[in-house]
Amino acid sequence: MATTRNAHTEWEGELLKGFGEVTFDSSGIGHFPVNWASRAEEPHGKTSPEELIAAAHSSCFSMALSNILTKAGTPPTMLTTKAAVTFEPGPGITGIHLTVTGQVSGTDEAAFKAAAEDAKANCPVSKALTGTKITLTAALD
Repeated sequence: MATTRNAHTEWEGELLKGFGEVTFDSSGIGHFPVNWASRAEEPHGKTSPEELIAAAHSSCFSMALSNILTKAGTPPTMLTTKAAVTFEPGPGITGIHLTVTGQVSGTDEAAFKAAAEDAKANCPVSKALTGTKITLTAALD
């Protein structure tokens, strides 16, 4: 079954001095302020498109890796995934680095890293970000 999720942003003013608010419509989890400074300088309590991509990518990757490990007969006890999305004014998003640590009984480091590489290549968010360099560090706890 296909699903569609929705969010919207209301923006006021010009890029450098303006501000906006992102609203998660589908989940209703809240409204999050955004501005240029939070994107290109320091967050100061505001989010950015890159942080939202990092959240989407880390959660999607974790789900994909969990599924791959489970299908291999070694379901994870815990996975912790961090996504670091690098943004440079002008060029834009220049890369994403995923770091995952896992507690997985019955597997070794090599099998875990292979499963993580599979998840990196095949999670839907990674596929949507084709054209962006995605790197990975994976290790068992």
